[in-house]
Amino acid sequence: MRLATFQTGQAFILYDADILCDAGQGPQIDSRWLTPDFWRERDAVLGEAPGRGASLFIACDEERWALRPYRRGGLIARLSDARYVWTGLERTRAFREMRLTAELKQRGLPVPAPVAAGVWRHGPSYTATLITRLIPDVQALAERLPTATPALLKRVGHTVRRFHDAGLDHVDLNARNLLVDADDHIWLIDFDRCRLRTPGRWQEDNLARLERSLAKFGAPEAMASVRLGYAASA
Repeated sequence: MRLATFQTGQAFILYDADILCDAGQGPQIDSRWLTPDFWRERDAVLGEAPGRGASLFIACDEERWALRPYRRGGLIARLSDARYVWTGLERTRAFREMRLTAELKQRGLPVPAPVAAGVWRHGPSYTATLITRLIPDVQALAERLPTATPALLKRVGHTVRRFHDAGLDHVDLNARNLLVDADDHIWLIDFDRCRLRTPGRWQEDNLARLERSLAKFGAPEAMASVRLGYAASA
């Protein structure tokens, strides 16, 4: 994985040069690729995920990607649901998430491969999107809960522990951001606002957030098995 950046006008792109470059050539991407309309106009949208960001699943030749615009929630979204305050390129949410996801991927953790992050500056504010490779044949843990076995739930706990041992504070650890593939392997997605930290109270805060999410999806009893898998991985 080789991360590189380039600028065109007020658009900045951080991308994996191993995915988007030919040897000796420039990047095979422009800023339009990071906009939902570009793919909709080409009938390249395969599906759409639920949630505030309205991620699109798209086909680019043989590649399958997820494109996620950054969207605000809460009261601030009434003023602007897509713009953030500009405090520097490397502090934008897209660049920070792209670099963190790449770091986790290089450590061998089960995360989607980051493809590109796009940032558009609008004076004192910016908008942004992120593209990652789709993980094939996955379901959100939220969808698997009705048939989830204790063994699968323990695997969830084991995976969360792997990320915690690497220092990842996942601020939105929930049953939609944990994915289960066809072989019952667990993946973690959506690292917006997440960071690497030394061990602390945040680890239990992550687990408490996951416990609330499982209860929301009607499976409060699932957390007991998750915690068993988490503890067994110590």
